[in-house]
Amino acid sequence: MEQLNINDELSQLSEKYIEILRKINEFIVDQDELIGLALISLLSGGHLLIEGLPGTAKTSVVKALAHISGCTFSRFQCAVDSQPADIIGVKIFDTERKEFVFKKGPVFTQFMLIDELNRLPPRAQSAFIEVMSEQQATIDGETILLEDPFLVIATQNPYEFEGTFPLIEAQKDRFMFSTIITHLDSEGELEIIRREQNGILHWKNYIAQLRPVLNKELIIEFQTKVRDIFIEDKLLAYIRDIIIATRNHSEIELGVSSRASIALVRGSKAIAALEGRQFVTPDDIKWLSFHALPHRIVLKKEAEISGISIIDVIKRMINSIEVP
Repeated sequence: MEQLNINDELSQLSEKYIEILRKINEFIVDQDELIGLALISLLSGGHLLIEGLPGTAKTSVVKALAHISGCTFSRFQCAVDSQPADIIGVKIFDTERKEFVFKKGPVFTQFMLIDELNRLPPRAQSAFIEVMSEQQATIDGETILLEDPFLVIATQNPYEFEGTFPLIEAQKDRFMFSTIITHLDSEGELEIIRREQNGILHWKNYIAQLRPVLNKELIIEFQTKVRDIFIEDKLLAYIRDIIIATRNHSEIELGVSSRASIALVRGSKAIAALEGRQFVTPDDIKWLSFHALPHRIVLKKEAEISGISIIDVIKRMINSIEVP
């Protein structure tokens, strides 16, 4: 009977996933992978880092996903003069109560969108580390817990953009997954033009009629079910082999930490759950490796000079590892 209940709940999650894709695709064009990664991050209890050019619908996807998930949402626009207090909050003196009261910052939400994270100076970037890794914030020695579920989705501009700062390694490692968003292909661009011509691309009208298909309680329940997904020992060893390979590769200066191992375990379970399966496959792990590893890897200078990309290195590395 318990097995049947799990099957029913996974079927429900898979159906919700399909419905979310359908509803967001009514407004957003060709961003299924980004939507899927955001949901994988949510179900895994992790966070997502998105790199992409302006105007590629990153912000719209996140806002639509937060709305359809039935959770609270906040957005923080990063700037070169942003301070940690702008993000976490600050204690101010209440003249009526004759005491200091805490004014919460934008991190106190369930879905948080951080726009252009790499415009923050390193000190402000570091304000997110405790929040993202421990789901809490410390202000004047007082620790305040954030509520569940909690998902941070951050966008960053390509590093060559003016006014950007490279993310510190400790910051990047706190993101469970990452992805790169590019411009639409010709068919996708034509679909945008058609939707504009037909009066479909009106955000206020779209968001006003968009009804949530999830809620806080359901998300937490699904997160629990994801943890019950089964991974065979040989696939756990496969994850280990991928992780160790990044640390011993001739073209990699800095391999990934154990957080990448955790990301592959949790994320591959989430993929299986979204597809209605109770088990993980090697393909789940292989696909996810291209989102769990790149932002954690630092190439050797010789490899960078020769024009080798991190994705190419990961592709060759994974192809060299025996699949169970």
